[in-house]
Amino acid sequence: MTTSHLLDLYTDYLLCSFGQTTATGLAALLPDQISHDQVTRMLSRNTFDQKTLWKIVKPHIRACESPQGVLILDDSVEEKPYTDENEIICWHFDHCQGRSVKGINLLSCVYHSKEMTLPLDFEIVTKTKWEVDPKTGKGKFISEVTKNELARAMILRAKDKQISFQYVLMDTWFAAAETLVFIKTKVKKDFVTALKSNHRVATSPEAKKSGKWERLDQLHFESGRPQTIYLESVEFAILVHRQVFSNEDGSEGILYLVTSDLSLTSGKIEAIYQTRWKVEEYHKSLKSCASFSKSPTKKVRTQSNHLFASLVAYVKLEVCKSRCHINHFALRARLYREALNAAFSGWQELRQSGLAPAITL
Repeated sequence: MTTSHLLDLYTDYLLCSFGQTTATGLAALLPDQISHDQVTRMLSRNTFDQKTLWKIVKPHIRACESPQGVLILDDSVEEKPYTDENEIICWHFDHCQGRSVKGINLLSCVYHSKEMTLPLDFEIVTKTKWEVDPKTGKGKFISEVTKNELARAMILRAKDKQISFQYVLMDTWFAAAETLVFIKTKVKKDFVTALKSNHRVATSPEAKKSGKWERLDQLHFESGRPQTIYLESVEFAILVHRQVFSNEDGSEGILYLVTSDLSLTSGKIEAIYQTRWKVEEYHKSLKSCASFSKSPTKKVRTQSNHLFASLVAYVKLEVCKSRCHINHFALRARLYREALNAAFSGWQELRQSGLAPAITL
C-alpha cells in the first residue's frame, strides 16, 4: 500500500474517530486492508511538511482563488499536559488562558476566499535553545526563530506560489514594525491588523521627525472616521480606526485597527478585520473535528506527522462542507448519528438472539 493511500485512510479515520486515534485502532477498523505496522511506519518514517501540504491543498485553493482573497496569520496552543516534553511539546504562553501551558503551538497561514478557509502553510513552534534569565537565574527552552520571522517566511512563500490575495490579516502578536514594512514594501500587499493600546504613534510626519510620540489610547478619534498616524520604524503612513464593542459581561471593549490601505473607511476596516475570525473557526474545527490532539504518539516525528494528517483531514472536511453546504460540526454530528444507529442496531440483534437480556418490571 502506498504512503498516499495510507495517509488518505488515516485522515479519514481522524475525521470519523470520537476518541483516541492510534495505529492499532485504524488496523482494527480495517483488518483486511491495513496492519498496525503499516500505519506506524507511515507516521514514523515520512516527513510531511509545508511542501506536502501545498501539493494536497493546491487544487482546492486554485478553485476558490480570487483577488479579494485574504491571508490570515494566527497561532494556537493545544494543551498536552500528560505527554512527555520534547522540542515541540513544551511550555507556551496561551493567551486564551492567560498562562503558560505544556502543549503544541501551531502557527498557521490560512487562505480565505469565496467562503472557503484552507490552510496554506504551517509551522510547529520548536524550542531547542536553552536560555537562562539573568534576573531570576531560571532557565528555559526558547525557539531560535521568532513567530514574526516564521510569519514573514510564510507570507513570502504565498507570494512565490503566486496566490491571489488583497490583504494580510493578523492580531497584535504579529504586528511588529518589521512585519508591517515587509508586507507593504516586499510583498506589495496591504495589511489590516490590531495594535496594542499603549503603542507609541505620531500624528504627523513632523511630529514623528521631532520625536513627539503619543500613546494610541490617548488620541482623539472622530466618530466613524479613521485617523492617519505614523509608527516608529515604519516609513509610510497608516490609518487607525478605534472600534468600540460590548463584551459578553456587558463591559465596553476597545480595539485599535490599523491598515496600510489609506482608501479604507472605518466600516470597511471593521468588515475586513472581521474576516480574521475565520482562523478561529479553523482552529476550533481542527481541534474538535480532526483529532488534532487525540494521538498518544511519543516521538517528535510521529507527533508532527499526526498534526499534519489533522490539517489534511480539515482540508477534506472544508471541501466537503463547500459541496454539501453543511458546516463541519453538522457533518460530524451526522457521522455520530450513523455510528450510534449502527451500534444500537447491533445491540438489538444481540437482544433478539437472546444473548442480551431484556428488562421487565
